[in-house]
Amino acid sequence: MLDVKLIRERPDFVKAELAKVQAPASLVDDVLDADRARREALRSLEDKRAERTRRSKEIGALPPGERKSAGASLKSLAEAIEAGEAEAAVAESRFEEAMLLVPNLPHEGVPVGSDDSENRVVRVVGEQKSFDFEPKPHWEIGPALGAIDFERGVKISGSRFYVLMGEGARLQRAVISFMLDLHVREHGYVEVYPPAMVKRECLVGTGNLPKFGDALYRDAEEDFWWVPTAEVPVTNLYRDEILEPGRLPIRHVAYSPCFRREKMSAGRDVRGIKRGHQFDKVELVKFVEPSQSDAELDSLLAAAEKVCERLGLAWRVVQMCTGDLSFTAAIKYDVEVWAPGCKEWLEVSSCSNFRDFQARRANIRYRPAAGAKPELVHTLNGSGLALPRVVIALLETYQQADGSVQLPPALVPFFGGDGRLSAA
Repeated sequence: MLDVKLIRERPDFVKAELAKVQAPASLVDDVLDADRARREALRSLEDKRAERTRRSKEIGALPPGERKSAGASLKSLAEAIEAGEAEAAVAESRFEEAMLLVPNLPHEGVPVGSDDSENRVVRVVGEQKSFDFEPKPHWEIGPALGAIDFERGVKISGSRFYVLMGEGARLQRAVISFMLDLHVREHGYVEVYPPAMVKRECLVGTGNLPKFGDALYRDAEEDFWWVPTAEVPVTNLYRDEILEPGRLPIRHVAYSPCFRREKMSAGRDVRGIKRGHQFDKVELVKFVEPSQSDAELDSLLAAAEKVCERLGLAWRVVQMCTGDLSFTAAIKYDVEVWAPGCKEWLEVSSCSNFRDFQARRANIRYRPAAGAKPELVHTLNGSGLALPRVVIALLETYQQADGSVQLPPALVPFFGGDGRLSAA
C-alpha cells in the first residue's frame, strides 16, 4: 500500500510512476475521491459529536425541572450521529478498498518498458550442457524411470496434477532438504515451517488480495485460504507488531506446498510438470531497515543463484522492466535455469524488494532506537528455489544415454546411494 500523504501531495508524480507499470491514473483519482469523502464524513460526524457534548453541558447546567424537556432535543441529534457513523464507516471502507487496488511504485533503478519483451538479461552463468545424443524432455524421462506418473495424477485429482513415485519423490525431498540446509547453514536464514492455510487478512497484507483472489484456493466455510507461497504466512508472522531495536534484519527460509489456480496456456506449458495447481517451494523472506533493503536484495539474489551453482545448472538473471513488475514489487529479478530437454529457460525464483508496500498493508514496524518513533520495515522475498522446475532441470541436465540420471555431487548425500536414478 502506498502512503496516502504521497498521493495527496504529489498526485501527478504518482500517476506518472503508475503509468510505467501499466496502471491507470484513475486509481489515483479514485483514492483522492474516496479520501475526500471519508474526511468530509468524519468531519461532519465530529461536528455532531461536539455539538452533542456542548448541548449536554448546557442541559447539565439547567435547573432540574428544565432538564427533562431540554434533553428531548438530544434525541434527534443522537439519531443524526448514528447515521453519521454509518456513513463514515462506508466512506472508510471505500477508501481502504481504493488504496488496496493501487500497485507499488517502481524503484528508480528499474528500466522502463511496456512488457516482458523489454526485460534485461543481467548475466548468464554456466554453459548449456551439450550431449552426444538427443536429450529428452522430463515428461519422457520421468515416466521411463517410474519417477513421475501423469495418468494417476489426473485420475485422482484432474488435469495439471501428477504423482511423484519412488526415486522421483525421493529426489524432490532431497532437493528441498539440500536447499534448506544451504540457506540455514551458509546464508544465515532461520527456518520456519508455516501453516499452509491462512486468514484473509494475511493475503491482504502481502498484496494477493483483493486483486488476485481468483488465482487462489479457499475454504468457503471457514474462510481459510491455501497459500500460493510461503511468503504469505512468513511475512505475516510480524503483522501488527513493532520490532524492537536490534531485531533487524530478520531472515527466514521456509518450505511449503503452494496452491494456485493456473491459467493454462497453449504450447509447452501444458506438458509435463512445469505448471500445476500444487507445487513445492523453498522461500526466502527478509525484514530489514529501509537503508539496507537494496543491499539485502543483492544478497537475496546471490543466495538463490548459489543453489543453481551448487547444483551445476546453467542459469541467467533477468531484471524485470516496469511493465513486467508484479503488483507488489518495487524492483524484481528472475533467476532462470536452462532445461536442455525442453530447450527453454525456466523461472525458478523471483527476487523482489517491496520496500514498505507490504509492511504498510500488514502494519509491520520497527523501532530504530530505544524510545524512537516506530517506522515501517522493508520486506523482501524470493524463491530459493521453486520446485518442480528445479527437478525438471536436474532430470534433463543430468540424463545419461542409457536413460538413467546421475545427480550432481551436492545432492548425493541427501538422495543417498550413488545419486543415480534408473529404471527398475
